[in-house]
Amino acid sequence: EVQLQASGGGLVQAGGSLRLPCVASGFPFDDYAIGWFRQVPGKEREGLSYITSGVASTYYADSVKGRFTISSDNAKNTVYLQMNRLKPEDTAVYYCAADKYGSSWYEAALIAFWGQGTQVTVSS
Repeated sequence: EVQLQASGGGLVQAGGSLRLPCVASGFPFDDYAIGWFRQVPGKEREGLSYITSGVASTYYADSVKGRFTISSDNAKNTVYLQMNRLKPEDTAVYYCAADKYGSSWYEAALIAFWGQGTQVTVSS
């Protein structure tokens, strides 16, 4: 059974940091792009970042490039999204996701596996 267990959300002031872990199981961790989307009410789910640890490949959306860093711990089958210099516009529900292809990060409907969301709220 595929599982993506996301956690780490919370309330933080603008300029602060949060780290979101996603624990994956049920599929070959090294072979999949694993990462994060976010969604605010009334808007489409936005692909933020992924990592494919088997080929050391990462992707960042322009909206988070330079502020967010994705990493993986293969021994723990866990992907981390370190979010620094948070802004109020980063407020959203963050979803862990996994897919065979990194190109799916441009279209949420293509993603194979989803975890539950975790709320991130950034106060001004």
